[in-house]
Amino acid sequence: MRHHARPATDAPANQSTRNDWATLKTLFPYLWQWKWRVLLALGCLIMAKVANVGVPLVLKHLIDGLTITPERPASLLILPAGLLIAYGLLRLSTTAFTELREFFFAKVTQRAVRTVALKVFRHLHSLSLRFHLNRQTGGVTRDVERGTRGISSLVSYTLFSILPTLVEITLVLGYLALQYDPWFSVITVSALVTYIGFTVVVTEWRTHFRRTMNDLDSKANTRAIDSLLNYETVKYFGNEEYEARRYDEGLQRYEAAAVRSQTSLNLLNTGQSLIIAIAVTLILWRATLGVIGGSMSLGDLVLVNAFMIQLYIPLNFLGVIYRELKQSLADMEKMFTLLDQHREVADAPGAAPLQITRAELHFDHVDFSYESKRQILFGVDFAVAAGTTTAVVGHSGSGKSTLARLLFRFYDVDNGAIRIDGQDLRQVSQTSLRQAIGIVPQDTVLFNDTIEYNIAYGRPGATHEEIVAAARAAYIHDFIMTLPDGYQTTVGERGLKLSGGEKQRVAIARTLLKNPAILVFDEATSALDSQAEQAIQAQLKEIARDRTTLVIAHRLSTIADAQQILVMSNGWIVERGTHAELLARQGMYADMWERQQARPEEIDSEPDVDPASGLFAAGRA
Repeated sequence: MRHHARPATDAPANQSTRNDWATLKTLFPYLWQWKWRVLLALGCLIMAKVANVGVPLVLKHLIDGLTITPERPASLLILPAGLLIAYGLLRLSTTAFTELREFFFAKVTQRAVRTVALKVFRHLHSLSLRFHLNRQTGGVTRDVERGTRGISSLVSYTLFSILPTLVEITLVLGYLALQYDPWFSVITVSALVTYIGFTVVVTEWRTHFRRTMNDLDSKANTRAIDSLLNYETVKYFGNEEYEARRYDEGLQRYEAAAVRSQTSLNLLNTGQSLIIAIAVTLILWRATLGVIGGSMSLGDLVLVNAFMIQLYIPLNFLGVIYRELKQSLADMEKMFTLLDQHREVADAPGAAPLQITRAELHFDHVDFSYESKRQILFGVDFAVAAGTTTAVVGHSGSGKSTLARLLFRFYDVDNGAIRIDGQDLRQVSQTSLRQAIGIVPQDTVLFNDTIEYNIAYGRPGATHEEIVAAARAAYIHDFIMTLPDGYQTTVGERGLKLSGGEKQRVAIARTLLKNPAILVFDEATSALDSQAEQAIQAQLKEIARDRTTLVIAHRLSTIADAQQILVMSNGWIVERGTHAELLARQGMYADMWERQQARPEEIDSEPDVDPASGLFAAGRA
């Protein structure tokens, strides 16, 4: 039997790496969508810095105009009103253009954050079930959270700190080179190059500390969420201290990485301060010599000093900003890596919507394997006629729930095809396919919201009356009305506030509200008591009457009247027929029936296990 190796896709997101330029290249198109706002913001940035550099120039002329000399005694000094007004206007212009810059760019930043976050969210939902079985929810959500925050930080630091400082440095260096001793420019440039080089080298060295902290933070968060989601299991086995120790192990490793990061930060800050202190001292020394030698006025001394203050105060923070910039890039890197994840199951180019006419279902000689070393299904071939019910039975691990996964196209078959009304599922859009199919799984997981929300999830936008009608059909309306908040009762994380039977009836109501053409029941009444099961079985038969139905069952009594029963063993269909035909054959089905009738308490009601991953297929599907 021929089958293909599964592609190594949807690997965990942290396995691939991106460089900083690739991350910036990915981000840029999201910002450039608002190019006019970007250009206006850059124009305001330049104007703000021109005004800021103009302030020391006005101050120089103001001081020179008020300096008493033999040629200009105190009696000849006049109030420089024009210079005072110009000084005030330049100060105002600096603030005004800065605020305008932020006004124009605010929408650009927030829309980019929103667009990227939404794209990542949609992409995560588009990835295959294989990725989501391997992923760790806490770590992924942290990656997305830090990544979107990193976009905001990166844009803010770049536009509001780095670019303004570079513009100001260019203007100041140009003025110093044209007006004063070349040594001023030499000292300033040397200090800038040394400062930036030192900052980059040390920051690159300590970046891996930050990435280690991020990884350890995600792992600790994932471990905490996993433990809390399994609160009842922890309590059952009295493992609170064990879970606390596991969590603390992650916190200890994070603590050690954080201490190393802080120590390297102290080294960086000290070196930066030393470079700035030496540069400022040398600049003032040259300016003082110029005043003593008569080549510079007191106004020039004040001007040079003001320039140095304007340059080195933001430059001092440029080190902090560069570190934050590297952190933002590291955070964004992980989020964009999620976008790089390959969609193992994607719509074919030009995939058309599924056209339901009769809702006939056909598994056509299907081979399938989760991994190349172990095949799960072998030549599975059967048809479900429109409006009929086909049941699939077999021991755990026989591949029953894999059929449901393939029907929903969580995976693609290796060989053969699955068709609905003659249409290969690989040639139709996944959205239309899943709209046509409804499932009641064995293990129902609900959203941490109200009962009404969870039922309405079957068809968002349904009216309250339609929701109530579905709840009545699932025999849960009366129970809901006994609750203090009725349909507005919250069900808790994963529906833990409801019993297994109550959750199952919510799932049935949700599927009824969806009103699909094809129904899949994956041991849909396994969590119900006998009385509720009988009532719901009758209702399920009623709603399945005009629909094509696939029932995955352990309890043979629930599928005795199915038009077709398939018996699976180790991925093969070993028997098929009606209940009476299979009993008469005295084969595997008859043996299972006899054992269940003789000892009903030993009915194999375990969830079907995914043979490849060891995970509970029904609960995950």
